Amino acid sequence: MQKNNGIIASGGSNVVGSAVASGRNASVEVGDSTLHQTGGGQQHSPQEIGDLLSRLIEELGRSNHPDRADLIQAAEDAREEAASPEPRKGTLRTFAKGLVSAVPGFTALAALAKTIEEAVRGL
Repeated sequence: MQKNNGIIASGGSNVVGSAVASGRNASVEVGDSTLHQTGGGQQHSPQEIGDLLSRLIEELGRSNHPDRADLIQAAEDAREEAASPEPRKGTLRTFAKGLVSAVPGFTALAALAKTIEEAVRGL
């Protein structure tokens, strides 16, 4: 896709920030955003998931989310799990699903949470 500093949406259904794509094999890109997400079932390594969790921890630290301390602790625990020799996928999936429901209204966090959930699902 070509960058146009706007919203590009194509193809299932997917949400990143304020952009929504729906239809088969949907993907969405928000121009000038550091987040890029596609619904193509991309598989992420545990290291990549750890990196996403590190970004989440940083974002939470800057946020005003009322549960940020608990979310940071949970994200740190998930990051340790992802870095373990044999990560427990069920534990990471439970964390990722809980995270998605804990951050509505916080656009950047919600988009990152969704990216983490999809990355964990692809393990």
